[in-house]
Amino acid sequence: MSDDTKMKPYECILCLKSFSSSFHLMRHKNIHSEERPYQCSECNKDFKEKDKLTKHMKIHLGDKPFQCSLCQKVFADMYHLKRHQPVHTGEKPYQCSECLKDFKDKCSLMQHEISHTGETPFQCRVCLKGFVQNSRLILHMRDHTGEKPFQCSVCQKGFKQRGNLTRHFKAHSGEKPYKCSVCSKAFSLKSVLVKHEKRHVEFKPYRCSECPKFFRSKSNLVEHMKIHLVEKMHKCPICSKSFLQKHSLTKHIKTHNKKNKSIDVNKPYQCYKCSKCFLCKTSLLYHMTLHREEIKSVIIQCLTDFRKESVGKSRDDSGSSGVLQCK
Repeated sequence: MSDDTKMKPYECILCLKSFSSSFHLMRHKNIHSEERPYQCSECNKDFKEKDKLTKHMKIHLGDKPFQCSLCQKVFADMYHLKRHQPVHTGEKPYQCSECLKDFKDKCSLMQHEISHTGETPFQCRVCLKGFVQNSRLILHMRDHTGEKPFQCSVCQKGFKQRGNLTRHFKAHSGEKPYKCSVCSKAFSLKSVLVKHEKRHVEFKPYRCSECPKFFRSKSNLVEHMKIHLVEKMHKCPICSKSFLQKHSLTKHIKTHNKKNKSIDVNKPYQCYKCSKCFLCKTSLLYHMTLHREEIKSVIIQCLTDFRKESVGKSRDDSGSSGVLQCK
């Protein structure tokens, strides 16, 4: 038996953590249970341990005596201050012996190590899905209940996680703490900054087979290749120029609209005969049949008049020839 086992003979059967007394073991077991007997009278939040509730109550009292020396952020207790400080240093002193992954605090390491055992001690009573951490189970249960306990004080929008509310609130505050290292443009969300910084990267591995253009992503190349397609479905009724996408055609017609005020942007298909505009091409084609009927009726009328004139002339010619014969 090792010295550590002698000093901490009480072992948790779920996570194998050892304790020096049965009291500490009993208190630890609350972590693995769903019971939260200690409730905050201000916000009704539940806690498994009394000291956690005591620390939580300092938030409502505004008592946050522990301040970060780097960002001036304040905390209700030293524990949360210590958990916060690695954000600035990037230090991760706790390492998993199985996968060598590093963690900022011991609690995160312990929760991670359970994942290597394959055990999921926290089970959903609705769908029976298992979780390594109780916090994950609590978050999962909100999918079944639809509960969104974190509400924005400005627009009343609800969120399942506090982190999502914090990110959302930055949109109202105008705070933009994430700054691009290349162009100094600021963003409210880190994910948006990461996406933006990719634009500064010159590496473009995807090359078009039709032209010498390069692209950063495959999706951009696929979108570009549509330009080289022979068939272009949307044709301008004014200049017969073709476009692959309808919105490109609409945008193009606006250039004609600037030159010719009679063209309606919302009705891009114009009759060349009477300049009347239509919303879709089928309407224009139907309209053109009316002109064909008009033309047809004019032709028929012309033919009728021509026949009448021809008959009249033939009668005149035959009458005059008869008179001459009598003479």
